[in-house]
This record gives sequence, structure tokens and C-alpha cells, in this order.
Amino acid sequence: MARIFDVIEYPQEMKDELVHRFPESGSGDFRIGSQVIVRESQSAVFFRDGKALDTFGPGRHTIATANIPLLVDLVGKVFGDRTPFTAEVYFVSMREFLDQKWGTPQPIVMQTPGIGLGWLLLQGFGTYSFAIGDPQQFVTQVVGQQGNYNLEAIENDLRSRLLRTLSDMLGEMKGKYTTVQDIIANQEEIGAGVRAKVQDDFEARGLILKAFVIANMTPSKKSAEELREMGLLDTATYTQLQAADAMRDAANNPSGGAGLTAGIGAGVGIGNVMGEALRGATTLAKAAEAAAGMPDVMTPGEAATVLKVSEEDVIAAIESGDLPAKKLGNAYRISKETLKTYLGG
Repeated sequence: MARIFDVIEYPQEMKDELVHRFPESGSGDFRIGSQVIVRESQSAVFFRDGKALDTFGPGRHTIATANIPLLVDLVGKVFGDRTPFTAEVYFVSMREFLDQKWGTPQPIVMQTPGIGLGWLLLQGFGTYSFAIGDPQQFVTQVVGQQGNYNLEAIENDLRSRLLRTLSDMLGEMKGKYTTVQDIIANQEEIGAGVRAKVQDDFEARGLILKAFVIANMTPSKKSAEELREMGLLDTATYTQLQAADAMRDAANNPSGGAGLTAGIGAGVGIGNVMGEALRGATTLAKAAEAAAGMPDVMTPGEAATVLKVSEEDVIAAIESGDLPAKKLGNAYRISKETLKTYLGG
């Protein structure tokens, strides 16, 4: 039996959905005079026999010869101007998909003849955002005949393209920077270069890369140690990198680091952990300097003073198992040696 649709719409928010096909399988039967309702931040693309014909923007539309001439002309040739006619409608989300994560699952090799090693292993993380710029192109090149297409289906592909472009970009910059601090200070410039370089690749798929942000770009642990031995990396930067490595190792250890991160896949979780570690590195260094004045046994409040954090943070670390402590009744006590070990001292 024919499925004749007099109203064509997809009222869902499309929070994580890029494209939704109407109907999800097979073809729909539509009439001249049917209503097409397109929500804000949507486009509706009519297809027949795998070919994109006409596109509607937000609003309520009536299928007529004036507003979808390509489709109606085809209908006239195939059906002798009779309706219903068969077609598919793809509702495409036109909103910007913000705060998408990227990270380096493996360090990127960068030639740096001006630094001294001749090469660096760099690791980094950040965010990007994108939108669909050409709905017909996107459906034709990427989605095909799928009933729906969501963010999960494309994020690995986009991340791979961005990381490949970042690697190429760093390769083109060999010799440009003379210190590690130059690389760290020019993260915004590198990010802008990646965005410009990858834009054509995105546009070929009907996409627009709106933003590419490098939140952190640092030498790997191996490179950092070699740079420090050569006197090319200052103590403060090296301390930050050590703190980041320690936090990342804890996050990957099932028996420790509870709550630090979840889902380390694709370098995204690692990136988040490194960011927190780098932001807290100065605090940890100052806490280590204060260790000499610690009492032999401390309450959580006293330990919090040494660590320069809140008492709630200390109790959370105790309850997660990261910071060993003795419980006496309802109170916790932390030894000086335990806290020094926790600080890495």
C-alpha cells in the first residue's frame, strides 16, 4: 500500500544528529500541495533516485511547481504530471557542533634543527567546532542512503583529518622555532594554520570548520628529558610536563587515579587530564616547598593548607584511594611521610 504523506517534517532537536532521512527506509509518496515544515537550524533536501533536486530552508512550504521546479519537472516527465510521486527528504542540521574534542593518541614527530635535538615528539589536545555548509553536498558525499547520520559516525574521521593536517603543519614549520617555549607560545598561530589548511578538505564534503583550538602542545616525556639534559628546557616547564605525565599515568592505572578521567580513547581523555595537571603544576611545586614545615600528623584541613586546595578536595582524594589516610572514628589523619610521597617528594 502506498504511504502518502501530506505533511513532511522532523520536529526533533537533532542535538547529536546531523541528518535524518524521511522516511527512514524506502521512498515516500508525496502530492503537489503537501506541506514541508523545516525547523530553525534545519534544511530539507529532496532526493529522487539518489540525485539531490531541491532544498528548503526554515519555514512552512507547500510543494508547488514554483518552489521545487527541478522535482516537479522530473515528476512531470516520469508520472505524466500525476501525483502522488515518490521521493526522499533528508533533514539536515545546520547548527554549529561545538566543543568537539581532539587529542594525539601518539606523539607527532616534528623536525626542529633550530632547537638542538633535530626533532621533537609533541603531544597535544584541544577542541574544534564545525557545521554543515552545503547540505546537498554533505548528503551526497557522506551520508548516502542511510536513514540517519549522527555525530558519532563522523567524529573519528574528522579527528583523523585534523591530526594529519596538524602533523603536516608542524612538518612545514621545521626550523621556524628556536625554543620549546616558542612552540608553546605560538599554539594559536599553529591552530589558525591548521584551520586554513584543512578547510578545502572539509568543504569538499559539504562541511565548514568553524574553529580549531590547541589547548596545549608540549614535548613528550622522552623529548622533555632530553631537552632538560641539554639545558634547553627550563625547570618550571619541565616540572609542568612531569606533573602532566604523572596525572596521565594515574588516569591509565585502573587501581589508582579514580575520577581523573574516563574514556582515554583517541587521546581525548589524556588531553583533559594533561590540561588539569598543567594548571595545577605551580600549586604542587609550591606545596612541595612547604613540606619541610609540615607536622608529623595532619587533619584533612591541615593537609589542605599545605596542598593549597580545599578540605573537600583532600577528603575526595582520600575516599578515592589516591591519598592514603587513617580513619579514627569519623575523622581522617594523614602522616607527613604519606603526604610527602603523594607530592612526589
